[in-house]
Amino acid sequence: MKKNYLIILSVFCMTLLSVTAMAQKQFSLKAPNGKLEATINVGKTIDYSVSHNGDLMLDKSAISMTLNDGSSYGKEAKLSGSSTKTVDQTINAIIYKRKQIVDNYNELTLKFKDYNIIFRAYNDGIAYRFVSTSKKPFIVDNEQAEFNFPADSKAFINYANKPETATLEEQFSNSFEQPYSHLLLSEWNKKRLAINPLVVEGVKGKKVCIAEADLMNYPGMFLYPADKANSLKGVFAPYPKEVEQGGHNNLQMLVKSRENYLAKFDGATNFPWRVVIVSEKDAELADSDMIYKLATPSQGDYSWVKPGKVAWDWWNDWNLYNVDFKTGVNNETYKYYIDFASKYGVEYVILDEGWAVNKKADLFQVVPEINLPELVAYAKSKNVDLILWAGFHAFDRDMEAVCKHYSEMGIKGFKVDFMDRDDQIMVDFHRRGAEMATKYKLLIDYHGSYKPTGLQRTYPNVINFEGVNGLEQMKWAEDLDQVTYDVTIPFIRQVAGPMDYTQGSMRNATKSNYRSVNNEAMSQGTRCRQLAEYVIFESPLNMLCDSPSNYMAEPECTEFIAAVPTIWDNTIALNGEIAKYVAIARQKGDTWYVGAMTNWDARNMELDLSFLGAGNFKGEVFKDGINADRVAKDYKKEIIDIPSDRKLLITMASGGGYVVKITRK
Repeated sequence: MKKNYLIILSVFCMTLLSVTAMAQKQFSLKAPNGKLEATINVGKTIDYSVSHNGDLMLDKSAISMTLNDGSSYGKEAKLSGSSTKTVDQTINAIIYKRKQIVDNYNELTLKFKDYNIIFRAYNDGIAYRFVSTSKKPFIVDNEQAEFNFPADSKAFINYANKPETATLEEQFSNSFEQPYSHLLLSEWNKKRLAINPLVVEGVKGKKVCIAEADLMNYPGMFLYPADKANSLKGVFAPYPKEVEQGGHNNLQMLVKSRENYLAKFDGATNFPWRVVIVSEKDAELADSDMIYKLATPSQGDYSWVKPGKVAWDWWNDWNLYNVDFKTGVNNETYKYYIDFASKYGVEYVILDEGWAVNKKADLFQVVPEINLPELVAYAKSKNVDLILWAGFHAFDRDMEAVCKHYSEMGIKGFKVDFMDRDDQIMVDFHRRGAEMATKYKLLIDYHGSYKPTGLQRTYPNVINFEGVNGLEQMKWAEDLDQVTYDVTIPFIRQVAGPMDYTQGSMRNATKSNYRSVNNEAMSQGTRCRQLAEYVIFESPLNMLCDSPSNYMAEPECTEFIAAVPTIWDNTIALNGEIAKYVAIARQKGDTWYVGAMTNWDARNMELDLSFLGAGNFKGEVFKDGINADRVAKDYKKEIIDIPSDRKLLITMASGGGYVVKITRK
């Protein structure tokens, strides 16, 4: 019988090395392949360092948690025992970029009174978490999470999107959408917090990605320079004390004041994993499984979850043409979207903001122009399902009644928006929302949210997250370099998980021709770039952002987009360099899709397709047209034979892309 996993548990403590007169104990934990090593020191304080093949990636970095009763986890620590184990198993993923994940790590558990600290060493990263074992209620005042780098290295910094005039405390409320600044750690703007994942450059082209996983009931981690050079520290939003309804269309709960602590608990709990991913090549970051592997596994049956594409109304401003009715938020417009979705095999249509009465924060008050039961029935007759947009407070204030009512009506999910926080209360909302939606078999797309941390594994019906500076920015941004951002996020933001980026523009602009237009928006870069994003960006619930009228005027591109899968059997990151270019291959059944994108530099690239194995293959190619540097929508479709040596040479225009669908001949 083939074994799916092997777990070896050691009952002996690891060798304790006395390194100081204070009987400090040192532990070494190596990855299964031996390249990555964490060195953990336990004494008056606890710190760890990370090296890769002898190269120091993270210098001694202290960790601790302070409780409001004056005690702490990790300081004046009295070790009561330790244990190790090795795990080598296969995770069968449900909604993901591959069906099976190799989950191989060595683990060290350090045991103390009332808490443990668990360290894991994977081949591609080190992670640790605190685990409270106390059965009594307790409050966490603060957490010390240091990341000390051996040199003043450059980093890709994703500042919280608040103005520089905002205090650090005010930055805790933000939409987690911001382009990256490529700066030395010493050049960090001290007025700004940053969001994780965050990548710091190391020696020999190696990278260190700081992230977190399994965030279930604790504030998310921001990053900020510590008091010493080349050092970052975790910063966390304190627990909300006073909240007030307001914000966007009265749909948010704005924090007016905060407590002097981070989180409170009724008893034993698992805290989030702090994650240090180390890559030798940038492409490895574009295919990381660390966050998914560290997340709490799902329980129960999620076979009902249906990924797919979504015809989206908001980005294109409900604009249709060559129709005989007035377009907008009304049944006639949505029936047209449904007809379009049905024609191209698009699984869903979303009703974004506007279907519920504005500024009431009441999802039971539907505008008179919309007859939802009629739309549900019409969509069902066309083999299309509907998803509803919901502002955070409108969804949260009567969550079960909302889920029950619309599930019984035939609605298949909610896009929940404008949370814009990640303190303990808001993180717990994400979990509660997932749990309630599971009860009523509803999908959840968390828009206006922080990045994913593995909730999509725990609750596979949580099918997508925003937390990304997506294509919606093109409606109003004048000076945003979206093209460079597009070839940055596969190596950083996408490490955390799926992205509700909302690609698919049929209006494409060169660098000099782009301008923001709110109601007839365009994208930066070429048409083929938009097509390639359906392969490169991970998004199990993937929007078609443009107008059905524009898509139907471009049937070749629309047929391709509609057919690209949104979950995959396998993924291979072929090549890439952060902020410059990326190439990713993804497999579904016997078909492979390969997508590539470049920055504003035109680029020739060789794709290694040796993963195809033996046989003869053909490719359906969409490539930048010869004039795509002048007219961004210029593209060429062709059918090619895949070279027998499996080396495919491609050319991309400035801001360009390339995509090929590969099948056997």
